[in-house]
Amino acid sequence: MLQIYNTLTKQEELFKPITPKKIGIYVCGLTSYDDCHLGHARAFICFDMIVKYLRFLGFSVTFVRNITDIDDKIIRRAQELHEEYHQLTQRYIDSMHADTAALGITPPDFEPRVTEHIPEIIQMIQALISLGYAYTTTQGDVYYSVNKFKNYGNLAHQDIDSLRSGVRIEINDNKIDPLDFALWKAAKPNEPSWESPWGNGRPGWHIECSVMSKLYLGEHFDIHGGGADLQFPHHQNELAQSEAANNCKFVNYWMHVGLVQIDHEKMSKSLGNFFTIKDALTKYDPEVIRYFMLQSHYRSPVNYATDNMESAEAALQRLYFAIRDLPSVSIKDNSDPRNFKTKFLSAMNDDFNTPEALAVLFEIAREINRLKDTKQLSHAAYYATLLKELCEIFGFLQKSPDDFLGTKIGSPEISALIQARDDARKNKDWALADKLRDELLALGIVLEDSSQGTKWRKI
Repeated sequence: MLQIYNTLTKQEELFKPITPKKIGIYVCGLTSYDDCHLGHARAFICFDMIVKYLRFLGFSVTFVRNITDIDDKIIRRAQELHEEYHQLTQRYIDSMHADTAALGITPPDFEPRVTEHIPEIIQMIQALISLGYAYTTTQGDVYYSVNKFKNYGNLAHQDIDSLRSGVRIEINDNKIDPLDFALWKAAKPNEPSWESPWGNGRPGWHIECSVMSKLYLGEHFDIHGGGADLQFPHHQNELAQSEAANNCKFVNYWMHVGLVQIDHEKMSKSLGNFFTIKDALTKYDPEVIRYFMLQSHYRSPVNYATDNMESAEAALQRLYFAIRDLPSVSIKDNSDPRNFKTKFLSAMNDDFNTPEALAVLFEIAREINRLKDTKQLSHAAYYATLLKELCEIFGFLQKSPDDFLGTKIGSPEISALIQARDDARKNKDWALADKLRDELLALGIVLEDSSQGTKWRKI
């Protein structure tokens, strides 16, 4: 029985889809003014894992992840670079798609863009005005009135006065309340804009997700997610808009992914510790990045540091070593006397507890190695197949072991040294064998001796 931690209620809840065996998920995606960073990678990977697991359980999942292709940051960046905003956004959308493909992220079922849904956005804003939840200004802006929504602050878990005290009041701001937020922004000179009943302008940030989630999933759907930094104000404002406009519950389960820290500090360009996905991919295999992001619970922060990445790489190597040289076989439910799959499902059903699930994967790997050492290769092959099946949910073991471990990129010199060392061991010339091992290590080659023979990999 799947349990999901609901940010709104601050507790784990039994998951009950609105429609049996069908799930609608909306996740806030990229604001397309720069390359994706490691924070984006964490959200991409965690929700990819969640969707893969739900589909593994047999649910039909409709996954929507939006793209913000017009906002203040985009306009400023386009002006700095002296290019049209849509050329800028398309370049970074293409960059995002390259990053997600490299990371093995399954594309969402729908990836709507703000600029494709301006009429629907205007329609929802009109509804909020007519219902008394929004007001216009003489400058042509439209604001949502938070005082009109009685539960405002429920997702942030703060009362409205506490939230109000932390809001900075902008100069020339015509809001009635400092917490009121823009639904429509009047056009400024040389900015892209669209016609509306309030004059030319463009949508505010929050309204886009209320509109697009409704269009693709309905007024009321199962799961809404994003990074922990979106809980307030973005998701709180979405909730207020949607429930006011549609007069029904917006989302059943709110899920938020922990942030990425760099050497225990917040990632920030001003601190010089800002890393893009492309930066990380120049150093680490995509599966290593996935492992690093999933070795902690999705709600916990993760610390990106060289030691942690190297530990993730070493752990993933252990899984690849276990399945090396074993064929895939058919899996039968009664072929798992150790009940590894049951334990894995139990961990994942506890709010997608990936640390506990990974522990089960390593139990399977140890069992595979034990079976190989005792020549029970058919049983070892079964568990290797099971391990690959479960790892697919995490996006691991998607390569051949030789490709991942680097054992196919040899040279005549390396092959000759390995053969010479094997001969020395057969002749019990241990001193020569050790000398040759050290020579190989100096070349960046690590040897592993087992009952099946000597295997090697690059450091």
